[in-house]
Amino acid sequence: MIADIILTIIFMIPVYGFLIWAYNCPEDCLMLGKRWKYQEEPEFSPSVIRYIKFASIFTMIGSPIVLLTQLLESEFFGISLMIFVFVFLVGAFIILTADRES
Repeated sequence: MIADIILTIIFMIPVYGFLIWAYNCPEDCLMLGKRWKYQEEPEFSPSVIRYIKFASIFTMIGSPIVLLTQLLESEFFGISLMIFVFVFLVGAFIILTADRES
């Protein structure tokens, strides 16, 4: 049990590093492996930038919840699923309302 937790933490460190990078530099994240296709720097819409930031934050919040449900007892699964869905709905609401305001 403890070995599973330690291995999970070790493997999640690069994932969190990538997600933090995707949140801080969403343009670079979108251009990862595709920069050779363009002669000039492409311009991304604000909604795409907001989506990348939301997806990275949602994954940073949601992945520990999912991993904890796998490592801990099954009674925790219902609560974690509700938290996961709540975070997703609130984030989607923020993205959709911000699109209307701008």
